[in-house]
Amino acid sequence: MSSSPRRLKVVDSTSHEVAVQPGLTVAFATGDLQNVDQHFGTCRKFALYLIHPSGSQLQEVITFEEEKQDGNEAKLPPRLKALAPCQAIYCLAVGGSAARQLLAQGTSPIRLDEKMRIETLIGEIRHKMQYDPAPWMSWSKSLMDKKICNFDAELDEQWEE
Repeated sequence: MSSSPRRLKVVDSTSHEVAVQPGLTVAFATGDLQNVDQHFGTCRKFALYLIHPSGSQLQEVITFEEEKQDGNEAKLPPRLKALAPCQAIYCLAVGGSAARQLLAQGTSPIRLDEKMRIETLIGEIRHKMQYDPAPWMSWSKSLMDKKICNFDAELDEQWEE
């Protein structure tokens, strides 16, 4: 049975521009915090970055206990919950059930064919954000716009005190 993940949040009190700029929260399945080199279901570490067209910042590292690649789906709920704020997750492999559950919560699983540097992927994401958004970016934006519209509608409703 999976235990709760350990979370390391990065706090940078000197940099305020990243925090106020809109962007995408993207997770990378990594063993060394430098490369995407892990399977979603057995990955021990996920590096979460806030990425926007003019830069990026590591926001958090989420660590899980070691898991076997055994088809046991009991390990998925803690991962799905921990990664719910992400618009995308880059990994080397992801099972069909995990992919469906990620999509259902609004997170696009992005499967890579081979190990890639996180720094390279961030550069590609930033470029796409500026010039040619990938389909998952447009989908994430439409989901965010719906959430904002729903919140605005709730604010317009009568409130009882």
